Amino acid sequence: MVTLPIYKKKERYKIHPSKIIALGLNYLEHIKESQEIALNLDIDPEKAKNTLPTEPHIFPKTPNVLIGPDEPVVIPKIAYQYNFETVRTDLEAELAIIIKDRCKNVPKNEAMKHILGFTCMNDVSQRNIQKSDKTGWFRGKSFDTFGPIGPQVVLMEDIGDPQNLRIQSRLNGNLCQDSNTRFMIFDIPSIIEYVSCNFTLEEGDIIITGTPKGVAALKEGDIMEIEIENIGILKNPVKMEL
Repeated sequence: MVTLPIYKKKERYKIHPSKIIALGLNYLEHIKESQEIALNLDIDPEKAKNTLPTEPHIFPKTPNVLIGPDEPVVIPKIAYQYNFETVRTDLEAELAIIIKDRCKNVPKNEAMKHILGFTCMNDVSQRNIQKSDKTGWFRGKSFDTFGPIGPQVVLMEDIGDPQNLRIQSRLNGNLCQDSNTRFMIFDIPSIIEYVSCNFTLEEGDIIITGTPKGVAALKEGDIMEIEIENIGILKNPVKMEL
């Protein structure tokens, strides 16, 4: 169970979503980058075409991914049992939305009313399995520990403009990603409208909003940092499954 402090409050918030809905390919430069990764891994680049999506690409991350600040991300040993020529697991910096109340079919102009707050999330991704599984991204995105979250929850009224936040990632102190949430292809109201048309959102559900370019490959001993303006720094080490 992950509990996080709430900014400006003396209480803590229990992260306990019924579901985690993630967006893929929500920054144009990351779409281009995804095509390059597919080519380098000798995977059909048709699965990562450099085209602008006409609607949000959504996929699930299961709640077993959730860990808190300073807890280790564990790269699963099964990723090394398929004889991939290059095994690649990446970090991905993302802005996470925490839903405030039960809602369905939310119009864009009412979407922000249903947000409790925001935090950082690292959408850790095992690329080989993500790209090669015929059933899609489910497994490569949902290994245990593949969803660090934190370091705190910033409530909607304290975040400022969530569509204008600098978002960065660092690996062992080296800058990997450096962008801004204003570069999302689908903005936050559009995301909530789309997701809520497909699924009833429950209090505490999490939506993660996509990652900018600069994703970086991980190895044992690495230290990852995800930093989002007005929220803080989420830091986690990396280790291999024994």
